Parts: sequence; structure tokens; C-alpha cells
Amino acid sequence: MSGGEGHDVTDVVQERLRRWRLVLGGGPADGTGCVLSGRDAAMDGALAALYGKGDRPPAGRTGRDRSAGLGGSAPSVARWLGDIRTYFPSSVVQVMQRDAIDRLGLATLLLEPEMLEAVEADVHLVGTLLSLNKAMPETTKETARAVVRKAVEDLEKRLATRTRATLSGALDRSARVTRPRHHDIDWNRTIAANLKNYLPEYRTVVPERLIGYGRASQSVKKEVVLCVDQSGSMAASVVYASVFGAVLASMRSVSTRLVVFDTAVVDLTDQLDDPVDVLFGTQLGGGTDINRALAYCQSRITRPAETVVVLISDLYEGGIRDEMLKRVAAMKASGVQFVTLLALSDEGAPAYDREHAAALAALGAPAFACTPDLFPEVMAAAIEKRPLPIPDAV
Repeated sequence: MSGGEGHDVTDVVQERLRRWRLVLGGGPADGTGCVLSGRDAAMDGALAALYGKGDRPPAGRTGRDRSAGLGGSAPSVARWLGDIRTYFPSSVVQVMQRDAIDRLGLATLLLEPEMLEAVEADVHLVGTLLSLNKAMPETTKETARAVVRKAVEDLEKRLATRTRATLSGALDRSARVTRPRHHDIDWNRTIAANLKNYLPEYRTVVPERLIGYGRASQSVKKEVVLCVDQSGSMAASVVYASVFGAVLASMRSVSTRLVVFDTAVVDLTDQLDDPVDVLFGTQLGGGTDINRALAYCQSRITRPAETVVVLISDLYEGGIRDEMLKRVAAMKASGVQFVTLLALSDEGAPAYDREHAAALAALGAPAFACTPDLFPEVMAAAIEKRPLPIPDAV
């Protein structure tokens, strides 16, 4: 082995020991024998403050055993938030912030403006802020809105273009007609539909049925009703639904209604031009009355055959179960496309009422969790009245 190769092996071993030391947190039991210094020690201090066993202020840059903590000091927490943004990528920062809120009860510290200015905005943080909305002092509300707006704008940039493109295509296809003018004929679909009429002697297809694109129109082609459970467990779904609601509302050919509910029902449609206003119009927590919410949505449907209703809920019904199911059956019988999402988030299916989910599936409205990336495809399928792209794991 040459000297260069020996150095390479040593470097690999040292890097592995360094990583294990950061994972295990030091102390005599970690077995690495690795001593951290400089930036590594500072990273270890930031990890120790959250995942250590003690409750002292962050040990910060000492590299000592993981026995630190964040305590209840807003200044020390603000410094810690700055540290983790320095040492870790954004995706890791968001996980650590979430853990700090869950493990150490730091939610109340988010009521202070200087704390909010230090955090990394993401969906989960927005959910936490919304749950604290009523307790938030006036001095904090503008800062909180700024944090929420940044998170919402980031989500819109990620989701809006693909959503509009996918749904515009679905709307065009759903408007196809069978007596089109010559320049409106969809020749690919027309030929496919008439292959049985192929005349080999003439080497041509004689079309009995013409399929065409619907003529471009600024009129409303479809109506979409988003009916969103705002119980505490649905926080991320509320955030994503508000963003998608705003995107749908920006499309001229779609009439969009957004309804949120717990035991009461609130129609936030008139605020859809600003999803931040929508979010601050919600009230996370409380009970659930799905039947009442669906009754309201049903009363607003004027063109059932051109309407898609999307219920986003974990299905823990506090209202009248049988009436809820009858209402879904009635909407479907009238021509409504009914979609049931257990969650609209990146986390997969939450805990949900499996009996209600099975009952809805029996009515032809299977309930499943949907990621934000899949949502445009689900809506496109509903608009075109074709089978929904349900994930395998439900």
C-alpha cells in the first residue's frame, strides 16, 4: 500500500468516527474516542441543545457531552435557531425546528417577534403559528403573517405551474365534442375510435364518429369545491389546500369554492385571492362535523355533472354518520365527482376512521392520502371522469 493510499484509508476512518461521534453525542459510552473542535464542536452543541438529556442553556461551542438544553430562554433559543441555520441545510433545519417545538414545548416562544424572525418557514411551522393565532399578541401578528407569506409563496412557486398545466389539459380534454367543426377535429382520437372501420382495399379509415376538441372559451367549465377539515391533526392539509385553492381560483375556466369546518362551517371563497388571508381565517382544533360541512357544500352546487367535490378529512365524524354517507351517495347519484383525501401532505396517511373510509369506498369514493405532487393528477382524473390515480398504500 502506498503512502497516499494509507492516508486515504485513514481519512475515511476518521470521517466515519467523526460522523458517529456527532450521532452518538460523546461521553464514555460512545466508543469513538473522537474529540471535536471548531465547527464540528459547534454543530454538536446545537444538536446537544435539542437532543441532549439536560436542561441548561446550549453548550454551544464547547463540544462537551450532550447534556445541554434550550431551556425557556427566548434569547438562547433565538441564538440556537441561528446556529442550526448556519450548520445544517434547510431540510434538516426544518426537522430540528419541528422537533424543538414537539419535544421541548417551544411553541409559546414563537409568540415573540424576534423568535419568528429567526425561524425557517415551512408547512409545519405555518401550522403551529395558525394554532397559536388566537393567543398571538398584536405585536407579533405582522411578523407571523410575513413568515406565513414566505412559506406560502415558496409553495406556490413549487406547485402552481404544474397544477395549471395539468388541469388546463384535463379541462380541454373534458370539453371534447362529437360533432366538431373540421378544424376542431382531434384526429388521433378519431382514428383510434374508428379503427374497426378500416378499409384495406382503400388503405383508409372511414370515421363514423368524429371526436373534437371543445372550442376555446372563457366560460366556466368545471366547479371545484374544496371541503377541508380544520381539526388540529389536519394542519399541513389546511396549508396545502389553501395554496391549491388559490391556484385553482386563478384559472378562469374553474369556479373554486373553499370551505373549512370543525363543528362549524366557514366559507372562505371570497379570500381565495390571498391564501395567507385564508389561512388566518382558519381555526385549527376543535371537533368535527363532516355531515354539516357537506350539507353546506351540497347546497351550493348548481351544476352537479360539472362539479368536483374534494373532502379532505381524517373522517373522525362527530356529526350524524348515516346522514353524511347518504349525502355523499346523493351527490354522486346527481353526477358530482366526489374525491376523499385522508390528508393532503407529504407525510402520508394519518390516523383515520377506517370504518368511515370503508363505507365511502363502498359508495365509489375511496379515501386515500395524497401528496401535493400527486394532487394535480387526482384533480385532472376527477375532471375527466376517469379512475383516480390512487397510491398503492392506503
